[in-house]
Amino acid sequence: MPWLFLLLALGAVVIAFTTTSVPLAAIALVLSLVFVVIGVLGLLAQRVGNQSRSEAMMVDPVELRRLREQADARRAAAAAPIDDPARTPPAGP
Repeated sequence: MPWLFLLLALGAVVIAFTTTSVPLAAIALVLSLVFVVIGVLGLLAQRVGNQSRSEAMMVDPVELRRLREQADARRAAAAAPIDDPARTPPAGP
């Protein structure tokens, strides 16, 4: 859509340079300026929109707390001693 405004600005410049009427040329130049500003702002808005994060990808506080609890449980399980008799070395000479 911003490209359409830039094409309209180009058309307004062409009209301004080909007309013999001074008021029409002035109106066409003002329209051209307006269309260029709208087109550039539209391109910038698209760029900012493409760079922003999707709100659907954000984690809500309940999910974040659940993930932290899972991580704490994994850390606690990794730090706990293992009481597996098969893993202990045999005692003896």
